Amino acid sequence: MVNNFLTRLDGAIDRLLGKYQKYHKHVLKYVLGIIALGFIALTVLVMVFPHSFIDLEFSEEVQEHQNPVLDILMKAVSWFGYFPGSAISVVSAVILFLVFKYRREALFVLLTATAGLISTLAKVLVNRPRPTEPLVHIVQKVSQQSFPSGHVLFYIMFFGFLTVLMYDIKTIPHFVRVTVSAISMLLIFTVPFSRIYLGAHWFTDVLGGFLLGMLCLYVFCYFYFAKKTK
Repeated sequence: MVNNFLTRLDGAIDRLLGKYQKYHKHVLKYVLGIIALGFIALTVLVMVFPHSFIDLEFSEEVQEHQNPVLDILMKAVSWFGYFPGSAISVVSAVILFLVFKYRREALFVLLTATAGLISTLAKVLVNRPRPTEPLVHIVQKVSQQSFPSGHVLFYIMFFGFLTVLMYDIKTIPHFVRVTVSAISMLLIFTVPFSRIYLGAHWFTDVLGGFLLGMLCLYVFCYFYFAKKTK
């Protein structure tokens, strides 16, 4: 009798988990759809209205607290998105994963460097000019077009994927996983403010980089976990 009860209980739990997973898959599809539509709508918006009221107000709020110390901190936050900072970050991570025999992980980390190509193609398509004075204060001059933010896109793809790997690879020491994840998330959440503070981007630029970055990160995770499952 006890064995029969336990068997039925296990079956009920399996069915419940199956429904739970199906529910989350449906939710994920809706979320991804909303993100994709949001990015498309935002792209159209910035093409029609290159200088919106929201952008100007947001830049003014972020830049009103400027001082030399913050200038250094914000430049330091953005350093990882410039060359050679981005190349050093990716290559260093790839080498470390290879040294410790995580070859698949090293390959996927290397592929996050495609963020530069993705952002360049989007920038050329939209062709939105960078913020200029006197509309904003330019702390650090940059070239290329403005939308979407390549920094935000790269940070979400690279540091976001590192965070996913730290969660997934249980053989890495707990302290290392927590430290890498904490630093990665800190950079992801501070780089949008850094780009606006430095006068390199508008608010809609960093929002566009965030939305596009989330879509790209999902694609990376999908293929990473799909192949791993197989």
